[in-house]
Parts: sequence; structure tokens; C-alpha cells
Amino acid sequence: MTEILLIRHGETAWNAIKRLQGHLDIPLNMEGQRQAVALGRALAGEQLDAVFSSDLLRARQTAEAIAAPRGVSVQIEPGLRERCYGAFEGMLYADISERYPDAFAAWKARDIDARFPRGVHVAETMREFSTRAIAAITRIVSAGKYRRVALVSHGGVLECAYRAAHGMDFAQERTFDIFNASVNRFTWDGISLGLAHWGDVTHLEPLELTALDELAR
Repeated sequence: MTEILLIRHGETAWNAIKRLQGHLDIPLNMEGQRQAVALGRALAGEQLDAVFSSDLLRARQTAEAIAAPRGVSVQIEPGLRERCYGAFEGMLYADISERYPDAFAAWKARDIDARFPRGVHVAETMREFSTRAIAAITRIVSAGKYRRVALVSHGGVLECAYRAAHGMDFAQERTFDIFNASVNRFTWDGISLGLAHWGDVTHLEPLELTALDELAR
């Protein structure tokens, strides 16, 4: 049995204003950097056999905060990238429906084979993305090298893993939250993913208290 700590990257400036990132390479903002440090401290006492990351900067920065104190290198896995949204990337969520009403409707209808208009990158369908993301996760753990491994990735990849573990198709509305810098614990038994614990952000609570203290001054 392999334990997988599937972690979403810390906050970016675009997360904060609900601007879609996809494959665009956006760094962590100051809050995201603080979240990454808190994450690294929270996991310091856990034995990890390896730390993997998406190749996008926001994930790599988060992964480095986990790996650096351990003196290990982050292993890059491009398959852990976020979904490519094509022309939607770089746009505020609120503006997508006005500029691309048909494509936006297909997105909201959860059409698994919808391909959005091309932007800087060619968009992936949800079916393509999910296949790629789950294959990347299982490729890492199927080698049998690790008992516990951290994978730092993106909200879309976390959603794919959650649905795979629950046997939930994409036609079903998402009823679960996906938090920045959250720790989500999965298991791999050699055949399928299981979900042990979802959405742990208790390590971020001291940051919230510090922010409140600063406001009170």
C-alpha cells in the first residue's frame, strides 16, 4: 500500500481574483509563499520517500518548501500539470461567459469532450485531462518504490483524483472544496486509488490568526 499526499499549490495573485490560469505559468503571491512555508513545517515530521511536482512554477515553489528542509530534490512530472483551457486562460471567470458563451455553457454543463477555443495553448477536453492526470499519479506509484510520496499539483488534478477514488463521473456536480496548500491523502493498492482524508488546511490556521492580529493593531 502506498500513501499519496496530493497537495494543491499555494495561492497566486490570479487565484485571489479568480483569473483562470491553466497552463499559464503564474508564481505564488506573498500569501501563497507563506502557505507553502506553513505546509513545509506541517509535514516536517512525516517520512516522505519522494516529492514530485507539476512543472508549473506555482507548484514547484510549493514543492520546494516541502523538499528543501529535507535536503531532497523535487522531481518534476509534467503530467501533474493543470488542465489546459485554451482561450479561457488569463481571463477572469466573470468575463468568460460574455466572450465565449457557447463554450462557457459546455464547460458549465460538464461536457467531458468539449474543447474550448484555442488560445496561447490548445485546450484539453476533460476526458483527455483526466486520463493524463490519473496516468501521471499511477505511473509514479505503480513502480513500487515509495511507501509515502508527496505530489504537488493543481485543483483540476485534485478533482480528477477525488472522482477516481469515488468512482464519480464528471457529469456529477462538484460538491467538495479544493483549497490552496491543502493536503489530501490517498492510497494506492496496486489497482485503484482510495481516499483517506480530504482538504486538510489546519496548518494554515496560524496564518489566519496572524492576519487578524495585524488587522487589530
